[in-house]
Amino acid sequence: MRILTVGAGAVGGFFGARLATAGQDVSFLVRPARAKALAARGLRVSGQGEELRLTPKLVTADAAGGPYDLVLLSVKATALQAALADIGSAVGPETAVVPLLNGVAHIDTLVSRLGTGAVLGGVAKVVTTLSEDGDILRMAPPAVILTGELDGRPSARVDSIRTVLAGAGITSPATGDIVSAMWHKWVFISTLVSLTCLMRGTVGEVNAVPGGSALGTALVAEAGAVAEAAGHPLTDAELAFTSSTVTAPGSPLTPSLYRDLVAGVPTEADHVLTDLTERARALGVATPLLDLAALQLRVHEHRLAAQRP
Repeated sequence: MRILTVGAGAVGGFFGARLATAGQDVSFLVRPARAKALAARGLRVSGQGEELRLTPKLVTADAAGGPYDLVLLSVKATALQAALADIGSAVGPETAVVPLLNGVAHIDTLVSRLGTGAVLGGVAKVVTTLSEDGDILRMAPPAVILTGELDGRPSARVDSIRTVLAGAGITSPATGDIVSAMWHKWVFISTLVSLTCLMRGTVGEVNAVPGGSALGTALVAEAGAVAEAAGHPLTDAELAFTSSTVTAPGSPLTPSLYRDLVAGVPTEADHVLTDLTERARALGVATPLLDLAALQLRVHEHRLAAQRP
């Protein structure tokens, strides 16, 4: 299968490296700075007992080499429009595009630009980050990609993609409702983002003080209520997993959005939290804690905008 991974950061780089190591024909579409680093050092993944080293096949927007069978779209929401401009020649009539972004707003954008037939739903579950050298550090066991047709119907192309992913050691269980799966991931990440950004600490640090675990539980309840009102209620298993994750004592976990906030760089706040709270308003769901987290992040973005020349 010819695969284009758009972005070779902590998520796309990890999954692309796994697929390339498994013998798939994988190309990486990256920005010039990342391309320079990868050309000099190679693509490296380490952690959780895994060590991957490869010389990635790099392509540029003006010479993407398409069309591809599969495009894994692994960029931050803030880079989505630029990525769409870059992948035009990569997407042909038979190409499947699997976005690995948080939230759901990007689906309408992708369908509008690429057409309903090209776009699948997608969920990534992986805990990775980039080191100062640009290497990918894997910090926890999950290596999961969920995908499916947006209308929930079975399809041969989804089965084929899941087989390729499984062959690379990427867990990809069947799901009959990928849109709900995307909402459930959204509940998880918005809860985690709100908890750590409001309290400016890791999950463990928040839960080490009185009231910390209660905050996590309250945030899960708010985000879950929005999903339920939208027609995508959490399963008992999803609720238990999210609740236990954000109330875990001693956990060093932080989301990438929190790390961007602490580093003083732009975040995906609008895509992750503002969109969720706006949908809550439209659905008549009260989310005071999520609103507060979204407000704090808007102040951060406003401050950054004021500092730009």
